[in-house]
Amino acid sequence: MDLQDRIVQLIDSTGTLISDPRYQSTLNDAALLSLYQDMVLIRKLDEQATALQRQGELGLWAPLLGQEAAQIGSGRALKSQDYVFSTYREHGVAWCRGVDPVEMLRFWRGTMHQPWDANFHRMYGYQVIIGAHALHATGYAMGAHLAGRIGTGNPETDQAVVAYFGDGAMSEGDVNEAFIFATTYKSPIVFFCQNNQWAISEPTKRQSSIHLSERAKGFGLPGIRVDGNDVIACHAVTTEALDRARSGEGPTLIEAVTYRMGAHTTSDDPTKYRAGSDDDFWREKDPIDRLKIYLHNNGILKVEFETELAAKADSLAERMRVECRELPNPDALSMFNHVYSGSDARIDEQKREVEVILSEREVH
Repeated sequence: MDLQDRIVQLIDSTGTLISDPRYQSTLNDAALLSLYQDMVLIRKLDEQATALQRQGELGLWAPLLGQEAAQIGSGRALKSQDYVFSTYREHGVAWCRGVDPVEMLRFWRGTMHQPWDANFHRMYGYQVIIGAHALHATGYAMGAHLAGRIGTGNPETDQAVVAYFGDGAMSEGDVNEAFIFATTYKSPIVFFCQNNQWAISEPTKRQSSIHLSERAKGFGLPGIRVDGNDVIACHAVTTEALDRARSGEGPTLIEAVTYRMGAHTTSDDPTKYRAGSDDDFWREKDPIDRLKIYLHNNGILKVEFETELAAKADSLAERMRVECRELPNPDALSMFNHVYSGSDARIDEQKREVEVILSEREVH
């Protein structure tokens, strides 16, 4: 695959800056170091969570290996008032929204449906149903528009929404319906598609005969294709799309072309459906290595910083190992909470039945 085929790129796999006629990075050295740190720590988080699942501490985990630049670059473009709707793989975006890594593990350990405070972090929890949340995100964005939270010119209050999903979700009806509503109502939303080449075992080429970003034309919204392994380009493209949404100019579709280096989830074996040569091709485009080379070549990344970062990564992994095992099991009766906004006779009856079962177990 040719990454230069109509794609936004600001730094290539050799760590060389690329000139683009439309997009320029405004990131200084400190900001670039921060992005690098984010990606390194998120990869460590991902590795540790995978290890915890293998040890039986998590029921499942959806790795993000290889997609760090797409998630960190776009996540750091968000403002505090923006709102995020994600799938099950956006651990990097959750990191950018201030979600504690151990809170992320609650969902995968099966101890909590909604693992963090969505209102506080301005990010709803993991969504497993493919593509459904695109409609939720669009509805929220429509509400922001109707409430007058866009186009005022106030950078502290004008709001945008981002819906993250993968290439497989682009084949779902919910996503296409979301495009229709978003364009019709000029909703302040950015649809961020991480095209990691595989919808579980189905390659993107079997889902679309054109670039996914080109589908935007048929719905009447701009479509942008960006190198998803270029954290600088992902930040620049998302920043512009968010500014456009907040100013009242409507939705944008971003296709971040990246690659899932590992399995779809820890229950998947990617060697059954893809060639090792593809893995080798994309590993040469590793998003972390790319930025690291640039930072090294320009004297920005110092040995002291790398040493401190390695220590932070080890500390993070250790805390995840310890605190994951300490997560308390939920009260069994809590499953009946928040099913409906009010009381429901059927739910109440089921709850009483479970209470009887639990009391009988205590007796015996």
